[in-house]
Parts: sequence; C-alpha cells; structure tokens
Amino acid sequence: MIQKENLILTEEWDKTFEKSARVNHSKVTFVNRYGITLAADMYAPKDASGKLPAIAVSGPFGAVKEQCSGLYAQTMAERGFVTVAFDPSFTGESGGNVRYMASPDINTEDFMAAVDFLSLCDNVDPDRIGIIGICGWGGMALNAAALDTRIKGTVAVTMYDMTRVNAKGYFDSEDSEEARFEKKKAMCAQRLADLKQGEYKPGGGVVDPLPEDAPFFVKDYYDYYKTKRGYHKRSLNSNAGWNVIGCESFINQPILRYSNEIRSAVLLIHGEKAHSCYFSKDAYADMTGDSKYAANKELMIIPGAVHTDLYDGGEKKVIPFDKIESFFNRV
Repeated sequence: MIQKENLILTEEWDKTFEKSARVNHSKVTFVNRYGITLAADMYAPKDASGKLPAIAVSGPFGAVKEQCSGLYAQTMAERGFVTVAFDPSFTGESGGNVRYMASPDINTEDFMAAVDFLSLCDNVDPDRIGIIGICGWGGMALNAAALDTRIKGTVAVTMYDMTRVNAKGYFDSEDSEEARFEKKKAMCAQRLADLKQGEYKPGGGVVDPLPEDAPFFVKDYYDYYKTKRGYHKRSLNSNAGWNVIGCESFINQPILRYSNEIRSAVLLIHGEKAHSCYFSKDAYADMTGDSKYAANKELMIIPGAVHTDLYDGGEKKVIPFDKIESFFNRV
C-alpha cells in the first residue's frame, strides 16, 4: 500500500524572499516510489479558474525550498502557473530516515513524484506540466526529462552535473582512474568510521569563515548561503553540509547518458561568468549532437552573470523570467 508519512511542517513564512500577495500558498506532501514522503510549498495564482499549466521546481543541490526554488515557484505562479517547490529526499522538511544523503536515482525520482502529484491536482492540466531544476538539480531535471515522457518542458538554470563533478572534480581536474580510486578508497574508509562512531560525519557546508585566498566561486557561494541574502537554518549548504559519504554513488552512476533522446523542449540558462558554465555548454552539445530532437533545445547565456546571480537574480535581477514564461507557454 502507498502511504504518506505524517511530516511536521513549518506553517510560518520562513522564506528568504518576500511573500507575494498575488498567489495562494499552501504546504503539501506527496510520496515517491521509494516510499519517501516529500514536503513542498505549493503556489497558485489567485482568482484563477479551470485547469492551469504546472511546474515542479527544486534546487540548488544542498538548498531547501525556502531558498531560490521557492522564489522561482512563487514567481511562476504570479505568471499563471500552479507550482510546487519541494525539498529532495533526506533533506529539509522531506522524509527519509537517514538525513543528508543523495542519490542520482532517488533524486531523479523526486522530480517524477512531483509530476505524479501535479498530474492528479484538480486545478492542473496534466498535459502541460514542466520542471525547473537549479544548480545540481538542473542536471537531475534533465535526467528526469530523459525518463519521464509526461514532462513537456524542462528549464535547467545555472546547471551542475553532480555525477560529473563528483567523478572528475571541478573543471574535470581530477579526471583519472587513480584520482577516482583514491576518492572511493576514502569513502569506503569513512563508511566504517561512521559505523564505529554510530553516526554519519557531516562534510561541512560552504566554508566559514571564508579564507582570503578562496577561489571566486567559493566566495560566490558564501555570499549567498552564509549571509542574510540566502541563509536558511535547514539548508545543508548554509550549515553542516551533506554527509561525507552522502554523494558516494555519484562517482560511479553518471546521469544524462541518453540526454540526446529527450524529445520534449529544454531551455538551459547560465551566467557567462559562472564557474559552472561549462556544464550547460557541454549538456547542450550532448543533447543536440546526433539527435533527431535538437530543434526544441536552447542554450541562453546571461552576459556578465555569475553562478549565484541565477539563484535570486543578484544585484541586477538577471533571472530571465519573461523568457522562462514564454518557454513554458509554448510547450
């Protein structure tokens, strides 16, 4: 029998963005096929009638729905969509008996479970459902689109392929069999250390205090996750981070293998100055190369924008919501 866990959800408005007077907000839950109950914020345009297009939103990797995924969801609801921003399995207010673990399979399923939920909502047109994935969840969104034929359109924003970065390091700087072996060896040792200790060791969120010689992308993350701009008490990145072994399987389970078989529309959005821009450029090339479905794929580069500018817009408010709206209205 499919049963939902009775989650304890915060009812107060505890987001990193202002509440909109133009939408209705509620807390909802739904279950994925692994029996994990997910918590989500649902947004719907006020005074709307009939069945509306819908969007499921999640990300970044290590963030919670009270941060930028909620901002995207609320903004798209202001523009006429029913939306949910959900916490992935094992994080935030969502279920999962062990905390702060990640899985390419389960996290792809989280998106598909959100599509399940929206498909059965009375105010949603089940033939007009899309998804938005931010940062590491951009890669998960593409992976879900490659598997779920119900998804009509996917927007991946400031995307990471978390399997690639875990297996090859930042900028593919650790792409060797020897480097991967050492990572796996360290993970296996940590597994035993955790069992002996009786708890999983956290890997640490965004570094704090920030070293003076930190790379720019680390400073960029700090500016969002560790300041009032984006800090949230339930965010892994704002606090103790994923478990050390939390992303172990990512090393050997690459996603996006069949991304060039995605038939539905895809829009990739990335900042020109983002350290992570190579993920979107390569994903776009993989999706469109040797593919019969390249015509409805698009890569949009935002001039001058860095990685976290597409979390909340940054100082220049660069998130192209008009473009995202028109994209979903077309599919």
